[in-house]
Amino acid sequence: MTSQEKKRLQTIACKVRMGIIESTHAAKCGHPGGSMSAADLITYLYFKELNVDPKNPKWEDRDRFVLSKGHCAPALYAALAHRGFFPVEDLVTLRKVGSYLQGHPNMNSVPGVDMSTGSLGQGISTACGMALAGKVQKKDYRVYTLLGDGEIQEGQVWEACMFASHYSLDNLCVIIDNNGLQIDGDVAKVMSPYPIDEKLTAFGFAVQTIDGHDLDAIDQALNTAKTVTGKPSAIILKTVKGKGVSFMENVAGWHGVAPNDEQYAQAMAELNQQLAEMEGR
Repeated sequence: MTSQEKKRLQTIACKVRMGIIESTHAAKCGHPGGSMSAADLITYLYFKELNVDPKNPKWEDRDRFVLSKGHCAPALYAALAHRGFFPVEDLVTLRKVGSYLQGHPNMNSVPGVDMSTGSLGQGISTACGMALAGKVQKKDYRVYTLLGDGEIQEGQVWEACMFASHYSLDNLCVIIDNNGLQIDGDVAKVMSPYPIDEKLTAFGFAVQTIDGHDLDAIDQALNTAKTVTGKPSAIILKTVKGKGVSFMENVAGWHGVAPNDEQYAQAMAELNQQLAEMEGR
């Protein structure tokens, strides 16, 4: 990836984070912490990796993305909006009565959403179904799904992993946002999922662990995943919950709390400063 391409993606990721803050502040509710930690990965997917068409969201041969940790919809919505699936101005209608941008993704109302998610553990299962369908229909599309590290405490996740391995779904890439925190605190203390890499390897996955905020590492990992044959791929992202806003970083309390007016102003000031530095202003 060229330095110019990397700078472009970093700039978009910052705008995605701003969209997360703006939408959750306007809604006075939502899940900013895990949305911020996933912003770099989701930005890379929609602005470099995925073969999608904003003018034809239901294109049959598109790549699929399933946000299994559906409560982090603010990150997905911000990326979709900046990619051109719907107006960026609509982000502030998040969770409003009558808005199509509800608290969890709805494939029936939001352009670009491939699966309705929110009940944790179910997204990866539907992603497996999409990948198997691609195999049966001899399609070339790939399927990506993003899970939270707290989410993988769900038993259904491991049933889906067993399914993916059994059916040799090498068109599937399972990505885990390992920010270390869930709604009740440290995932290692609530119910440890570790060692995640060894468990996925035991389930038959080709596993990589990377810095989830390093776009070069994301680029290399996703390109490597596309070379894997005969088994599904998994990428574990080591991330920071609340990444990009100083007072949100590594604080479990920001899992599902929206910023108030003062916090909004501080967060946007920090992100605007980052954006200005990226753009050389």
